[in-house]
Amino acid sequence: MTEPISPAVEKPDTDEYRTGTTGTTLQSARSGAGQPPATRGRTTIAGGVVEKIAGLAAREVPGIHALGGGFARTIGAMRDRVPRARGAAVSRGVKVEVGERQTAIDLDVVVEYGVSITAVAAEVRENVIAAVERMTGLEVVEVNISVDDVHLPDDGSSDGSEVRVQ
Repeated sequence: MTEPISPAVEKPDTDEYRTGTTGTTLQSARSGAGQPPATRGRTTIAGGVVEKIAGLAAREVPGIHALGGGFARTIGAMRDRVPRARGAAVSRGVKVEVGERQTAIDLDVVVEYGVSITAVAAEVRENVIAAVERMTGLEVVEVNISVDDVHLPDDGSSDGSEVRVQ
């Protein structure tokens, strides 16, 4: 999905440039001479990077118990028990669309019982937008939040999977 990095070289459309009479060489034009270093080349940010940033920022908000729907949390709980598979847990429940300058984020969350869902959702949006924009420079155009469950205080399952009595 990532495109190779190739700096764009603007060549003036003059006879002096083509003939080389101005003293400008092709080598100096290609090296970006005269341009600030920050503008030489392109930076692309993978969707997984934005997912991790958004997932961590959402989890920082008080009142968020977990991210991901019921099935995703159950599968994730099993995956978390496997060594070296913990990286996926950070982005569980997060989906993103990343463009060149903008991104949109969808979050599936589980909130703690007793908190104001609207207040928690607003705080999640603020925290996610601030973190993603600060770290990536992308404009966050929307953060859609789907509340999939409410975690009850006496619910003994911490991973979201069902507890069965035998």
